[in-house]
Amino acid sequence: LVVACQEERSQLQNRDRAMQLLRAHLYEAKLREQEEKAAIARRAQVGTGDRSEKIRTYNFPQDRLTDHRIGYSTGNLKAVLGGDLDGVVDALLANDERRRLGNDEVA
Repeated sequence: LVVACQEERSQLQNRDRAMQLLRAHLYEAKLREQEEKAAIARRAQVGTGDRSEKIRTYNFPQDRLTDHRIGYSTGNLKAVLGGDLDGVVDALLANDERRRLGNDEVA
């Protein structure tokens, strides 16, 4: 990055002005870099919204709940919606434990 300034008659004033311009350019470049990193992180968190990214399916006609992240499925949707979450929580905890132990395979 090169900055040149010949606006003033004094070399010292031109040098000071060039340093101000250089600082401004460097600040803008750093700011753009940070914004780009934030945008990438935001896109990674939001995802694309594809059906392949779904977490859970609540299938009312078949009375089934499926958690696609861990491969858990239960045939008692009404009980789960009524507050009986023990099976779902146990499956999530077991999957988390497997993941922490190094087996990154899901279910």
